[in-house]
Amino acid sequence: MSDEEEIRELYRRYWQCMIDKDADGLRSLQSDDYYLKHMTGVKQSREVFIKGLLDGTFNYYLAEHDAIDVKIDGDTAVMTGKSRVLAAVYGGGKGSWRLRGDFTLKKENGSWKLTSSKASTY
Repeated sequence: MSDEEEIRELYRRYWQCMIDKDADGLRSLQSDDYYLKHMTGVKQSREVFIKGLLDGTFNYYLAEHDAIDVKIDGDTAVMTGKSRVLAAVYGGGKGSWRLRGDFTLKKENGSWKLTSSKASTY
């Protein structure tokens, strides 16, 4: 599998872990210093985000991917994923979102890891 294919698959696994509320799976895809910047501007560490996923603050039910664009530069990469997501967050009802994730990645010990992501809509 090429690096680009590996990163695209990592994105698909990322969403499946969020749907499954698989904290260990998410941790395996993320660097220790991973952070997420929400659409609201709130920046959360990996563990704070995972806590919100497990306590029901963030609930993801379905993700259908429209595009996964990858640019690699040595042992770093950027990826933009565009997915149609069914979710309920912050106590709101289920809704459909067209979510864009802008990710940074680095290669650690031969495996790609997510180092950050920024969420927006498209």
